Amino acid sequence: MEDRKGRRAVLVTTDLLGFTARLNKAVAERVEKQYSLPKDRVVFNSSHTHSGPVIDRQLAVAYPMTPEQWSDVDACVRELEDKIVNVIGVALKDLASARLSFGRTEANFNVNRRTLSPREPFGGVNQKGPVDTDVPVLRIDGANGKLRAVVFGYSCHNVTLGPDFYQYHGDYAGAAQEWLETRHPGAIALFVAGCGADANPNPRGGLDVVRGHGETLATAVDKALDATLRPVGGPLKCAYEVFPLPFATVPTREELQKRLQDENIYQRRHAQLMLETLDHNGRLPVEYPYPLQVWQFGPDLTLVVMAGEVVVDFALRLKKELGPERLWVAGYSNDVFAYIPSLRILQEGGYEGGGAMLYYGQPGPFAASVEEIIVRKVHELVQRTR
Repeated sequence: MEDRKGRRAVLVTTDLLGFTARLNKAVAERVEKQYSLPKDRVVFNSSHTHSGPVIDRQLAVAYPMTPEQWSDVDACVRELEDKIVNVIGVALKDLASARLSFGRTEANFNVNRRTLSPREPFGGVNQKGPVDTDVPVLRIDGANGKLRAVVFGYSCHNVTLGPDFYQYHGDYAGAAQEWLETRHPGAIALFVAGCGADANPNPRGGLDVVRGHGETLATAVDKALDATLRPVGGPLKCAYEVFPLPFATVPTREELQKRLQDENIYQRRHAQLMLETLDHNGRLPVEYPYPLQVWQFGPDLTLVVMAGEVVVDFALRLKKELGPERLWVAGYSNDVFAYIPSLRILQEGGYEGGGAMLYYGQPGPFAASVEEIIVRKVHELVQRTR
C-alpha cells in the first residue's frame, strides 16, 4: 500500500505456524536494504496452521528431530526468506490506484478451549469461556471498481486438522482464502490471524470439516463485501517498538539438572536446552524482547499488530478502550515465541498460562505485569501515530 504522500507499507501473510525473531529480523533487514522500507512499515503475519513446515528452532523441544532433519529445516527456511523478499518486491512493482474500505462481520465456529483439564490441556470445549467472533474485513478495489484484494481476520486457532494429519495445509484459513479467490477471480485473499490463542475451531476433524469452517468464514466475508463498508483513507502512519516482557521466575542450574532425570521427555529436553543456554551465556534470560506494531490509516482504521500467541482478553480489552468500530487487533505477527497471557489466564494457570513455555523453550512463565505493560505500550503507539 502507498498513501498520497508516497509512504508505503507491506502486509505479508503466510500459511505458517509463525515467524521467529531471527526470521523477522533477517527478512526485514533485506527488505530495508533492497526496497528502502523500514521495519515499522512491514508486517509479517502467520495463520498459525499446525500443518505447516518447522521454522528455525521454533518449538524445538516438541520435536524429536535428527541433526540431518534440522539441516533440512535450515535449508527450507533460507529458501523461504528469499521467497518473502521476492514477493514483497513483486508487490511493490504492482502498485496501482485503489480504494480501501473497512467493516466487520461475524463467524461462530470458534470456542474457548480452556477447560484446565490434565487430559485436555489445550483441546477442550468451554462454552462459557470468552471468544471474539468478529471478522474484520478490508476491501481493496482497483480504479475500475473491481475487487483486487480482500484482507480478513479471525480469532481462532487454525487447527481443525488433528495431529495425525501429515500434509502441508492451510487449515480453515487456507480453505477460506481458496473459496474467496474462486468466488472472485483475479482477486487475492489474505488471512490475518487474530487473538485466538485460547480458542479452537468446533468441531475439529478431517478435510471435510476444514472445508466447512473455511466456507463458513469465507461466506461471512463475502456478505461483508456486498454490504456498505466505510471508506478508508490516509495518511498511513506506522510505529514499531521492541520492549522487555519480564519472566516471573527462571530455574536454577540445580533445578535443571534434577529435571534431566524427569520421566517427561519434554521436561528433559527443556532442561537440556536451558543448561546449554546457561553454559553459553552464563545466565538465563529474565525478560523477552517483545515487538509491537501499529498502523494508523488516518481516522478510519487502526491496526494493532501483536507478537506471540495472544489470548482473546487482549482483543476484548483493547476494543473497549480504543473503540471497536475502527480497530483491528492481530496476533501471531513478526515473532511467535510463546503464548501471551492476560493477568486472568496467568492467575488461572494451565497451558496458555505457562505450560506451553516448556515447548517454546522459554525459561518460565511471564510475570503478572505483562498485560499492563503491553496494553500501555499499545496506547502509546496509537497516540504516536495519530
